Amino acid sequence: MSRMGRLCDFRAGGFAFEWAGFCNSFASAPMSAQGMKMNEKGSLTVRRLALWGIPMSLGVMGLKMVAWWVTGSVALLSDGLESTVNVVAAFVAFFVIRYAQKPADHDHPFGHHKAEYFSAVTEGALIVVAALLIVNEAIGHLSDPRMLDAPALGLAINFVAGVINAVWAQLLIKTGRKYRSAALTADGQHIMSDVVTSVGVLAGLLLALATGYAIFDPVLAILVAINILYQGFKVIWHSIGGLMDQAVTPDEEEAIMQAIATHATGSIGVHDLKTRRAGTVTFVDFHLVVPAALSVRQAHDICDRLEDAIRAAHPGSSIAIHVEPEGEKAHGIRVKVIKEA
Repeated sequence: MSRMGRLCDFRAGGFAFEWAGFCNSFASAPMSAQGMKMNEKGSLTVRRLALWGIPMSLGVMGLKMVAWWVTGSVALLSDGLESTVNVVAAFVAFFVIRYAQKPADHDHPFGHHKAEYFSAVTEGALIVVAALLIVNEAIGHLSDPRMLDAPALGLAINFVAGVINAVWAQLLIKTGRKYRSAALTADGQHIMSDVVTSVGVLAGLLLALATGYAIFDPVLAILVAINILYQGFKVIWHSIGGLMDQAVTPDEEEAIMQAIATHATGSIGVHDLKTRRAGTVTFVDFHLVVPAALSVRQAHDICDRLEDAIRAAHPGSSIAIHVEPEGEKAHGIRVKVIKEA
């Protein structure tokens, strides 16, 4: 009898370890053609948006600096300084996303996806630097505030820049979350914080013009900087979570568990479920307990069914399934398999 035939006839006992290890190799079944096509489409979309982010950030920065030049407002200067960070972040995001989408190789067998988190951390750090520059500029104007020149024109220009940023930020965040791009999402969140900054600046400058108190200009710039600092630390904290192999969200975990529970028919149970996110890919692994008398082919079929179900519920998943014969002690997160009626 062939080695494969002997393995298919193995039962519990002394052969359990070899049989379980052999079945574990089925975990890396290739992704379906449809799944690969969806991943390629998502990667191309993310890459294109990252590229377009460069001219968009340059254009918005130009508008904001023109608004500052027209008015002489330190608050508008603070808004423009933050936009210079957007430009640097756009370049970083584009090159990092291209690197992160490189296929797995010998030195990086799990892919390069985590590179996106380095981009997000860098962007968070740049946001913090921008906030400190704004504070430094604003403090110098507290003792010598002055009213704005040509306020209507400057505020109008800044308003247009804010609208462009708001639309672009929403597109980046929506696409980044859809395709699980940490760099693109962080870029969108940063730009959205820029939008909040612009709204605050406009409101404060209108208040300064209405009351005649020029001190509102530098005071508002400092308040803007505090908000920017908060947003920067949020981006950094979220990105560090990805670098530390943070698990998926509770809702995503529930969807994965439901897919397992409804498609593990023929098995006894599932335990030690673990998830971690790395850029656009979510790694899922667990132990599948099957009857000791089940053949390798039958266990393989269950694994295939589970992989298809998990990828349907959570696209872009990389799945590893360790098959065990009954009698093994369960541990970790368990999933109760739904039995056939």
